[in-house]
Amino acid sequence: MKIEHELTRWDGKSKDGITKVYETYHIKAEFAATIIKLMNNPGCQKGATWLLKAFLESNNKIDKKQIKSVYDSLHQLDDWESKLHILQSIPYMPIAKTECKKLERFLRETLTDKNKFVRAWSYNGFYVLAKQYPAYIEEVKQFFEMAMKDEAASIKARIRNIMKKGF
Repeated sequence: MKIEHELTRWDGKSKDGITKVYETYHIKAEFAATIIKLMNNPGCQKGATWLLKAFLESNNKIDKKQIKSVYDSLHQLDDWESKLHILQSIPYMPIAKTECKKLERFLRETLTDKNKFVRAWSYNGFYVLAKQYPAYIEEVKQFFEMAMKDEAASIKARIRNIMKKGF
């Protein structure tokens, strides 16, 4: 796996470096499967999650089995950046009923993360979950109300943007 080698060599900071990896490998048929597998490798996790986010944001799709693998891996995400990348990818990955509880646990954990970007995107994840599963709407609205009283200004701004979309 040459991509694995590239990710272990990446400094974890250079956007040019990770973009070059994406540009080199994203056209390969096995790209999505490979990066999803590499999410479970601590040395590749940050890069693999960044690549997945970039892949999905470029209007590429992953199949239901791959989405399940991503949601099955949530508990293994170690650093805040990997969590953030996956939180930002949730809108591109429909949530199967069988994945709801796993995702809900992850969102509850990240809702209290010390990193405000992770928390902001956790609120967005709850919004996506509630849009697909209306049973969560009232609780998510309560989360938003509490956040508008207690959270950092950047998180409040994110929530205001979410609330403009409506439920």
